[in-house]
Amino acid sequence: MSVKNNPIDWSALHIPSDAWQTDQRERLAEALAYAAQNSPYYGRTLGKINPIQFSQDPVRILKSLPFTTKDDFSRENDAFLCVDKGQIADFVTTSGTLGHPVSYYLTDRDLERLGINEAGSYQCAGATSADVFMLMTTIDKRFMAGLAYFLGARKMAAGIVRNGPGVPYLQWDSIERFQPTYLIAVPSFIPALLKYAEEHGIDYQSSSVKGIICIGEPIRKDDFSLNELGERIRAKWNIALYSTYASTEMATAFTECEAGKGGHMRPDLIYLEVLDPEGNEVGDGESGEVVFTTLGVEGMPLIRYRSGDICTLRTEVCSCGRSTPRLGPVLGRKKQMIKYKGTTLFPPVIFDMLDQFEQITTYVVEASTNEYGNDHIRVYLDEELDHFDFAYELKEAFKGRLRVTPEIQFIPTTVLQQKLFPEKSRKPLKFIDLRN
Repeated sequence: MSVKNNPIDWSALHIPSDAWQTDQRERLAEALAYAAQNSPYYGRTLGKINPIQFSQDPVRILKSLPFTTKDDFSRENDAFLCVDKGQIADFVTTSGTLGHPVSYYLTDRDLERLGINEAGSYQCAGATSADVFMLMTTIDKRFMAGLAYFLGARKMAAGIVRNGPGVPYLQWDSIERFQPTYLIAVPSFIPALLKYAEEHGIDYQSSSVKGIICIGEPIRKDDFSLNELGERIRAKWNIALYSTYASTEMATAFTECEAGKGGHMRPDLIYLEVLDPEGNEVGDGESGEVVFTTLGVEGMPLIRYRSGDICTLRTEVCSCGRSTPRLGPVLGRKKQMIKYKGTTLFPPVIFDMLDQFEQITTYVVEASTNEYGNDHIRVYLDEELDHFDFAYELKEAFKGRLRVTPEIQFIPTTVLQQKLFPEKSRKPLKFIDLRN
């Protein structure tokens, strides 16, 4: 048994909800039957179900199944594989943000699906085949996202400049040389890019760039207004910002349209649940943990996979006309919740606090356990900022906004860069969790 890969035309997805929901149920039934037959892991539970039931009521069957956790995926990694390893075309690993990296295998059909997904993401952000993208993230180091962005550009016959991260001079040289219209970037790098431009007399306001597809970090609050980082970018550069949400295991992206009201779901590629701590589905505008089931994945399909990410769900029809559910920014990750001096915090709240200071361009937040077994927060900043007035202002801002003040430690620029970009990391590591 194989999986289908026929996509919905995402460039004009103004499809009534009953139409895409019917299509999605059929894809879900197929995904469940495929996993039951081919996955050693899912065969244990799904193999006991009469195959006829998959097509009769796939949603009911899905919701009766146990969750798949990151620990399950790590512990029995190869048991999720549905094909012989000789059919694997690309080998990647997860980022390991919340633990050890886990292997993820893609077949040729999965790579085709990955390109379809990212082409749809570009189109959702208003791009066409006439656009040129500049990729400011790595495409190597077993990083699936960089590969997805490249495949998506090829799928929609658009141009792409594979620049990679860092090196502001090379970024501006490529912008001038190749005239890209969209940047694909980690948004916290953009203020440093603009600072370099200002210091070297580069007229970035007149550049070819009209939008940034922001990856890896939120640029919006839960009400979809820009957070401090987003405001900081827009205050200097009046271009469009598109937020995205994705993961290696998901093999699918939720990307904003021009309305900027959350990333749209691809109903042909993923089945979405957003659940409260008791496992109940949340309502429109409410936040919960993202749980997903991949559709159309041939190599390593995942069923009811707990992402650990807390997002806000929106189900009303978007002003762009799409009726698919949308996810708001990641408010936090369950495993990254910090209880500090009686206050519960998630790292993005601390990031947003730091991003309001224009003089801070680089930082790392570290959580550890003190001698009493309690959570402790330390913020690392560049030693160039180490003067009394600024330190006092920063601590007062923390106290006024978050009610608690973390430990502030100023360190040499090179040491800070090493913390932010450790040797094995594929993206900035703004949060380090040293707790057990």
